[in-house]
Amino acid sequence: MKLLLTLSFDGTNYCGWQIQPNGMTVQQRLTDTLTQILGSRPTVNGCSRTDSGVHARRFCCDFIIPEGKEHMSDKLMHALNALLPPDIAVLSCEEKPDSFHARFDCKGKEYRYNIRLGTRSPFTEKYSYPYRRDIDDELCRRALTCFVGEHDFCGFMSAGSCIKGSTVRNIYKAELLRNGNDVTFAVSGNGFLYNMVRIICGTVLAVNEGKLDADSLPHIIDEGKRMLAGPTLPAKGLFLWDVFY
Repeated sequence: MKLLLTLSFDGTNYCGWQIQPNGMTVQQRLTDTLTQILGSRPTVNGCSRTDSGVHARRFCCDFIIPEGKEHMSDKLMHALNALLPPDIAVLSCEEKPDSFHARFDCKGKEYRYNIRLGTRSPFTEKYSYPYRRDIDDELCRRALTCFVGEHDFCGFMSAGSCIKGSTVRNIYKAELLRNGNDVTFAVSGNGFLYNMVRIICGTVLAVNEGKLDADSLPHIIDEGKRMLAGPTLPAKGLFLWDVFY
C-alpha cells in the first residue's frame, strides 16, 4: 500500500529535506520515525528538495507501508505526530495508487518569500528577511511580471549548480502581497532550479533599490548569466507554500 503524507515543517534546524551525511534533514527525521513505528525502514520520496533553512507550509511525500502493516495506516498520522519533534507536523495521510510518485506526479509548486520592513520583530525573525528600505509595490510588481511565462532560467540558479536536463521552467504567477510592514513575493510554476526563487526575489529587490532597471529584466533572463541577476536572499524567508497534483 502506498501512502501520501502531507507535512508542514520549520526548516530552521535542518539541512534541507534530502538525507545527507553532514547534518540532520527533514527526510531523515521522518524516515527514522517511520522506522520506529513500522519496524522496517521505508524509502520516502519527497515532492521537492528544499534547501537548508527553508520552511514548508505544505510538503508532500510518499512511501510504501510494509505488507502486513496496512492496518496501521489509519493511526499512522497520530503516531507520527506523537513522536516527531515539534518543528515537523503531519497534516494528512491518504492512500494512493502504486504508480503514484510525490515528485514525478507533481504538476507545480508555489513558493512564498517573506520580507519584514522597518523594525525587526522577534515574532517574525526566523521566518522573514529584515529589509530596512520601503518597497515600491508597483515597481516590484512590474519586475515580477517579467518572470512569468516559459524561460530558460539558467542565470537564476546558484553558480556551479549541477543539473541534469533542461533549465527551462514555466512560471505561472509572480505577485506581491502586502500586509502593513509584511511583504510577500509569491511565485508559482511547474518547477524551480537551485536557489531560483531566492535569486528572483533578490533581483526584484535590486530593482527596488535602483541597482537594476525593471525594463532590463527580459534581457537579463535571456542572457542566462548569473552575474547579471540580483543576490540570493537568505533561506529563512522562503516557504514552500503549496504543491499541486
